Amino acid sequence: MPRKTTMGAVLVVVLAAAAALVLTHEWRPAAKPVAVEETPQAATVKLERRDLSTTTSLPGQIGYGSARPLAGHTTATVTWLPAVGSTVRRGRQLFRADDEPVVLFYGGMPLYRPIATAGLSGRDVRIVADNLRALGYRVGRRPANTPAGESVLTPGLVAAIKRWQRDLGRPVTGGIAVGDLEVLPGAVRVESLAVQPGATADAPLMSVTSTRKVITVPAEPADAAKITKGLRVTVTLPGDKTVPARVSAVGRTLAAAGEGEEQRLTVSVAVGNPASIARLDSAEVKVNFPGRTVKKVLAAPIEALVALTEGGYAVQGPAGLVAVKTGMFAEGWVQVTGDGLAEGLDVVVAS
Repeated sequence: MPRKTTMGAVLVVVLAAAAALVLTHEWRPAAKPVAVEETPQAATVKLERRDLSTTTSLPGQIGYGSARPLAGHTTATVTWLPAVGSTVRRGRQLFRADDEPVVLFYGGMPLYRPIATAGLSGRDVRIVADNLRALGYRVGRRPANTPAGESVLTPGLVAAIKRWQRDLGRPVTGGIAVGDLEVLPGAVRVESLAVQPGATADAPLMSVTSTRKVITVPAEPADAAKITKGLRVTVTLPGDKTVPARVSAVGRTLAAAGEGEEQRLTVSVAVGNPASIARLDSAEVKVNFPGRTVKKVLAAPIEALVALTEGGYAVQGPAGLVAVKTGMFAEGWVQVTGDGLAEGLDVVVAS
């Protein structure tokens, strides 16, 4: 190959390489700017003057309260019993004995003698008169000299008993024997049956409860000692809905406990609006009992407290850390006192 041709080829290669280098440099993508992180600002809240209250939360169970046995008091054979879960109200049959209805009357004491002798007076006669009147029967007037709380078996009351017996399908005698009816404080719900038809009627027949749903709380004696009837409480239902309620009863007898468990007292709680638990036949809830209360104290969220290495706490204010003395802790807040602290002061809270 001629020398000129060789030198020309070399020159072309060098020029091409130089051009490629220039192009590569000119078309290189620009470098991305370095991101500068901003320092986040600390969240603050204002100190508030507010009431703080402690609460004790205990587990409870929605139901119908404690069941109690119901026994018949007539020498006869049981021929019919109500269904479990049914409700029996005044004037309705609790069971049938020798195929005659034994009905429910409301009152504070059982019948302990026959109501059959003209002129008989007493509180048991008053129970019969009051229930027949409530059922729509005219019982006549009581004699003017009748002691308070009692009634007298007058001709008018005897006539009312006969009309009631006729309507009920019982023998019309004008008198009531022990066991013809059962007296309880109010309507009852049948919790369970103890016998079947064919059993003798003068024995425990069933267990009954109140018809109103209540919340039963098993409380340790130390907790129950602080709870009184009528105390206002709140109840946290499934789904975290909270409703107002009151303590309706505090048991005074320790309930039996399992092996290794401490005996408890039963506290009954009734909600203010029964409809709020009407659809809950059985459910676990939380009952919140009020404790100590302090009013109009300076308070900060618990997250504002800063633990000091030398012990104690401080809050971070606009001018730096301020040592504080803590008081009551309640509802996510803490009572604080310290130099320079005032309502409305901004303090830092942990994020």
